[in-house]
Amino acid sequence: MDHPPAPPFVALVTGASSGIGEATARRLALEPGASLVLVARREGLLRTLADDLGGATVVAVDLTDDDAPARVAEVVEREHGALHMLVNNAGARWSGRFGDAGWENVKRHMEVNFDAPVRLTEALLPLLRRTAASYTDPDAGRRVSIVNVSSTSARVSRANAGAYSAGKFALAGWSDALHLEEGPHGVHVGLVLPGFVATEGFPQAELVGRALTRWIVSRPEVVAEAILDAGPGGKPERYVPRAYWLAAAARILLPAGVRRATRGGGLMTPATRGFGDDASGDDASGDDASGDGAVER
Repeated sequence: MDHPPAPPFVALVTGASSGIGEATARRLALEPGASLVLVARREGLLRTLADDLGGATVVAVDLTDDDAPARVAEVVEREHGALHMLVNNAGARWSGRFGDAGWENVKRHMEVNFDAPVRLTEALLPLLRRTAASYTDPDAGRRVSIVNVSSTSARVSRANAGAYSAGKFALAGWSDALHLEEGPHGVHVGLVLPGFVATEGFPQAELVGRALTRWIVSRPEVVAEAILDAGPGGKPERYVPRAYWLAAAARILLPAGVRRATRGGGLMTPATRGFGDDASGDDASGDDASGDGAVER
């Protein structure tokens, strides 16, 4: 007996060339009817991934460029004419204390971790709304969603990473408001807050090797499942690992205690000290960077 084809599911993932972005693309490709749009700077890696997935739309772009959002939106409109899921995953981190690195360090974090996803969302929002409006019966279609990948650093700040936290705090706050604003348009907005994530380039051997700290390290594939939960799954937010929500709760209920615990680098394991100025995470330009990033989102 022939089954009807699965309804379309067009998903766009930024920072898709490696790390969390690559894992998310691979997971979303398993969804029935999936058509993926992969965004990053490194075109060669994107095309290799697209081939592995059996085909995908590739957009090689630096998301901090002035014309990047319009370029991405034009490709999605032309190639697919719909968008069911936007995953704002690309991000970066450079270590530095404000007294040393100053405003310039804050500025580059905001450009990458806040401005870039906000600008891309603005460019794609009309298409997301139009896709949501095409379902006369939402229960029969797919949930149209935006998932912003923030960080546990959006809830608890640490010395030497204040600029990173500033961008991720902004992304989390904006996500809450955007959820309220876009709900009436049929667009769900979810938030994912990863902590330490082990990747091939950053295996987190020191943390994983100790029973006391092993539990705080996750894998990109686990974050990818959380992204699916926060998108089509309709969850408002997901911590990865899940127990990280305790740190966020402690920040609200016991702020003085959290400040004491983080004073002087507290809660920073040896594996997170001594970073240089390399970008971390999936960098703003859309790639998994080569610095301290796979350590922490």
